[in-house]
Amino acid sequence: MESTAFLEQCQAVVGADAVLTDKQSFLPYLTDVRRRFTGNALAVILPADVGEVSAIMQLCHQYWIPVVPQGGNTGTVLGSVPDSKGNAIVLSLKRMNHILEVDADNNTMTVEAGCILDNIHTAAGQVDRMFPLTLASSGSCMIGGNLAANAGGTSVLRYGTARNLCLGLQVVLPDGIIWDGLYKLRKNNTGYDLRDLFIGSEGTLGIITAAVLKLFPNPRYRQTAFAAVESPSDALNLLNTAKAQADTLLTTFELISRQSLDVVLKHFPDLRPPLSSTSPYHVLMELNGGNSEDALADIMEAILQTAFENGSVVDACIAQSIAQSKTMWMLRENIPEAQARAGKNIKHDISVPVSQIPAFMADTDARLQAAFPGCRMTVFGHLGDGSLHYNVGAPEGIEDDEFLAKQDAVNQVVYDNVVRFNGAISAEHGLGALKHQKNVHYKDDTEIQLMRQIKQAIDPLGLMNPGKVLP
Repeated sequence: MESTAFLEQCQAVVGADAVLTDKQSFLPYLTDVRRRFTGNALAVILPADVGEVSAIMQLCHQYWIPVVPQGGNTGTVLGSVPDSKGNAIVLSLKRMNHILEVDADNNTMTVEAGCILDNIHTAAGQVDRMFPLTLASSGSCMIGGNLAANAGGTSVLRYGTARNLCLGLQVVLPDGIIWDGLYKLRKNNTGYDLRDLFIGSEGTLGIITAAVLKLFPNPRYRQTAFAAVESPSDALNLLNTAKAQADTLLTTFELISRQSLDVVLKHFPDLRPPLSSTSPYHVLMELNGGNSEDALADIMEAILQTAFENGSVVDACIAQSIAQSKTMWMLRENIPEAQARAGKNIKHDISVPVSQIPAFMADTDARLQAAFPGCRMTVFGHLGDGSLHYNVGAPEGIEDDEFLAKQDAVNQVVYDNVVRFNGAISAEHGLGALKHQKNVHYKDDTEIQLMRQIKQAIDPLGLMNPGKVLP
């Protein structure tokens, strides 16, 4: 059989131990992080370097074998797991986990795609630098997947998404050709920016095998604050106050609804809220950098003083120790896990213009309550950059699975309103297999057609991550 010949040749390239064909051994590669779906695969292949990736891709091209690239498999939209057909290979980058170079003078780090994000943070810290991409999954997600999904996180307000934090890429194309674009340049005006084409493409155009990342000075000083606000409009006013007084020192501005905070406190009882307030919303805010600790503290105090005076904040506190700052962060970072422990809900990763967040939330909340009375909103996320995790849970007395059966109707209410407010139905998690059909429905026809033309030009056989991004 052709599949037998294909697998034998793959074993000759990477070694028999790096070609997994027993379903029990490769089951973790087939199941998504939320354990909602388990696909099937011909094999899981674990190359050790870019040459092996290239050779495997040449074989896939020869035998017309679909390929699902996979990093840490932490994605939430079924973008890194295969479908149920069983005719694809999963190509895992986990063995390609070397930091190739740290250039402190150029403020860059060159890494293989399988490097875990926390290890990149550690390597940057060893030369007194920082890589600012910060995600809850940083202990297991890999930089190749972060770039393929154009990950966001809590520092986008200041540093931008993964796309903004990458200077160059090495990519293996569907036919096995290697594009070596590992530029360490901040100015390179020599044609189309192929780097930006592959970042955010979710493995549908090629396999990112290495990257040049931007490093930044390690902040000497931090100030973290937790504030209670009565509405998203008040939170927006606080954001504008913070921007005006802190400028680029403002790194994080996270909105946390009361429901989000309560679910964390219930499922993480060792955590204590920094405020006794019962306000419907809270804000986690952080400043980094500055000339001195006292100067940064003065700026934070001035922000909150102005916010008290203009009525946008009803209570607030500034962390007085590293431990207090960590507690504030844990209240934010543990929301997804607390939600998982509390039960199932219908999740949305959306973005709208920052100025429209309050109006969007008020209007969409009202539409959802009219259509699904009593539904519970767990809303949190990156107000500073206009993206929210806008999650809808079952009303009291309704079983989760009964409510989940209404997912398509709930999604339509939310996504229709996202588009009405000139937003996007995916802010930072990508499209994967969950949202690609909806994206075609909501996105401009010309844009979809251009995407299809790019896909056809680079991957004419349609082998790369089939069923993702474009249906």
